Amino acid sequence: MKTQQENKNNILFRLASRCLKCLLLFVFGLAITFVLSSLVGLGGVTQMLLPMIADLLSKLTIILICLFAAAIIIESLLKK
Repeated sequence: MKTQQENKNNILFRLASRCLKCLLLFVFGLAITFVLSSLVGLGGVTQMLLPMIADLLSKLTIILICLFAAAIIIESLLKK
């Protein structure tokens, strides 16, 4: 009887999961930064940087979705 579950995930799926974790930490850090900067009175700076950060975040999200899609396709092809 096995006591530990085998790690059958491929490398690409683990990479995508790790990237998702980093992306969520990045978003959480941005939220904290925006709240603290508005409390200090630097709301204008955050409003100026928001379009650039939103563009970066959207590109990273699209790349991450493609990475998960590739991992799912490869996993389904290898699962025979």
